[in-house]
Amino acid sequence: MPRTLYVGNLPWSTTEEELKEMFAQTSTVVSCRIIVDRESNRSRGFGFVEISDESNVETVVEAMNGANVGGRTLVVNEARPRTGGL
Repeated sequence: MPRTLYVGNLPWSTTEEELKEMFAQTSTVVSCRIIVDRESNRSRGFGFVEISDESNVETVVEAMNGANVGGRTLVVNEARPRTGGL
């Protein structure tokens, strides 16, 4: 069953293809999405990566959390379900 990872502190210029390539080095990427602002259509600096191997989640998080990408330190953890709010 695929698992979804939250990826925060992305450089504003990161594309979904670049995000996929980053994570493809450590796991099989099912999908990825960078969240954009509705008004400006610019990146909000975070996204989600869905990986196929749930047994590999800890390894991927350890490998990617704290990685330096474009001068920014990534924050990577397993995504939690949305709760209330906007």
